Amino acid sequence: MERKWIDITQPLTNTIASWPGDETFEFKLSCTKEQTGSVNIGHISTSVHTGTHVDAPYHFDEAGKKIDEIDINMYIGPAKLIDVTAYEIIDMKVLEKYELDGVKRLLLKTENERNPKVFPENFTVIDRDAGDYLRKKGIVLLGTDAPSVDPVDSKSLKGHHSLAENGIYILENLLLNNLMPGDYELIALPLRIVGADGSPVRAVIRPLD
Repeated sequence: MERKWIDITQPLTNTIASWPGDETFEFKLSCTKEQTGSVNIGHISTSVHTGTHVDAPYHFDEAGKKIDEIDINMYIGPAKLIDVTAYEIIDMKVLEKYELDGVKRLLLKTENERNPKVFPENFTVIDRDAGDYLRKKGIVLLGTDAPSVDPVDSKSLKGHHSLAENGIYILENLLLNNLMPGDYELIALPLRIVGADGSPVRAVIRPLD
C-alpha cells in the first residue's frame, strides 16, 4: 500500500496570522489574462517568517549562516513526532521522557488545534538547556507547530541561540492537527533565497513502516 504524503504546511492566505508588527502576507494578480491576452501573473509580498518557515542562524546572529548556505539535507529525511501538549516549556527534563536515540529530526506537537488565522496569545517554547541535550542525542533539526521557539516578547532569544550553538536548525509554524506521534519521513525545503534570514517552506510528512 502506497504511503501518501501529508501536507503539514499552513496555507498562505491573505488572512493568515503574521508575527505581531511583521509584514503580512498578500497575494494578488498584478496582471490578469484579460490584460495580457495570454496569462495571469501573480504577485506576493510577505515576511519570510510568515506561515510555515525555517529560520536561518542569520535571523538572530549577524555571523550566522544565511538560508542559501545551509545544507538542504537537514530538511529531508526521517523525523520523529512527539506530543508535548502537556508542557508550556520544553526543557531537558521533558525531553528525557521520550525515546530519542537515533532521531535526527524532531517535530513537536504542542497544540491539538492550531488555527493559522489566529496568532496564539501563548505558545510552548524551548528552554536553553534543550539545545545541549538534543545535540547529544544527534538531532539536527527541531520543528514545532508554534510560531517561535522563544516567547513573543523575548529579545535574548535563548531558545534560538541554544539550538544554533548546538548545530540544530529550526522549523516553525507546522500544522500538526490530528497527527499521531510516531516516525515519519519529512520534506521541508526552503527556497534558495540568497542572503536571507529564513524562508517559507512546503512541509510534508508520511508515516514510516
